[in-house]
Amino acid sequence: MADSTRARMAAFLTQEYRAASLAEDTGRVERAWHHLERAHIVAQTLLWPHCQSHWKMLGLALRQRDWREASGQIARLGLAPLGNLTGRLPIGNTGRSDVSAFARMEIPSDIRAVLDPTLD
Repeated sequence: MADSTRARMAAFLTQEYRAASLAEDTGRVERAWHHLERAHIVAQTLLWPHCQSHWKMLGLALRQRDWREASGQIARLGLAPLGNLTGRLPIGNTGRSDVSAFARMEIPSDIRAVLDPTLD
């Protein structure tokens, strides 16, 4: 992966994590989840960022006392390294426990642009 793609991904993740934090701080929990899901789509192809995205989701679930989501995030924290190491990742998956951990999903166009190596 080219350095410029990694830089775009890192900038995007920083932006989405900030937006998620701000949304949570202002009581907009569903908006916080939206930003964390977007971050997960970008992060999932890299081991550490992928795990970090699930840690952030787990933290939000615990702060909201959403035990179903928290247990789903714990399971995904166990699956994420395996998926990264084997290359078997459901591209586009939002990472939430309300969707299958194995389901591929459509990637929004603005996120596809972040991931597009032809922009390098």
